[in-house]
Amino acid sequence: MPAIVNIAPGVFRIPTAGDFINTMVFVAQDGSVALVDCGIKSAPKRIVAGLAAIGKHPGDVQQILLTHAHSDHAGGAAEMVRRTGVAGVAVHADDAHYVEAGEPSPMDSSMALGRLFTRTGFGGFDPVPVATELKDGQLLDLAGGIRIHHTPGHSPGHISLVHEPTAVMITGDAIWNMAHRMSWPVPMFCSSHKLNQQSAHVLGEMQYDTVAFTHGPHIDVNAREVVRGFLRRKDAW
Repeated sequence: MPAIVNIAPGVFRIPTAGDFINTMVFVAQDGSVALVDCGIKSAPKRIVAGLAAIGKHPGDVQQILLTHAHSDHAGGAAEMVRRTGVAGVAVHADDAHYVEAGEPSPMDSSMALGRLFTRTGFGGFDPVPVATELKDGQLLDLAGGIRIHHTPGHSPGHISLVHEPTAVMITGDAIWNMAHRMSWPVPMFCSSHKLNQQSAHVLGEMQYDTVAFTHGPHIDVNAREVVRGFLRRKDAW
């Protein structure tokens, strides 16, 4: 498994647990770096190695974004904040409290295991300072422009993103692509599995050429049609 994979000009993914968990990297024209997600607690070592493979250092990171407050995305965030020296992470306002508290967002209360995991605090992580609270439709002045799309359901503040200069869309956990097979995330780990299915349909309406997943390899051939095909399938509901 390579330390880092080039997705598009200036856009990379770092496999922090094989292709199963990815951190995304955006490199701006001035050489500054933005990260999306920081994997599990042990991921920072792989993130730093991936950056080194393209001649970058944690000190080049100017911004860290989190798609949502789960330990496989925020678990390494506190350490990456420490290594990079950034003031804190950027996360949607509806997940900001959970990130700052090191608590996973609530899991689906319609499922017994979801209720149990919520009660026991399963999936906690080291608290992370939040520097910026994101909102739907916001265009971040990062790497030429990253558009925020609020896609709640996997967590209350879950976001997907589009890097407008390269037309790369990041699903977050709205849709997985584990082992090259697109699927919904595990239902009990969602705050509302039904809402996740509903809000994910916005991913079929966006404009992009490549789709990148925080779980699984990216797709760069007919990406939008592949996503729309998944969303149309009967078993996608």
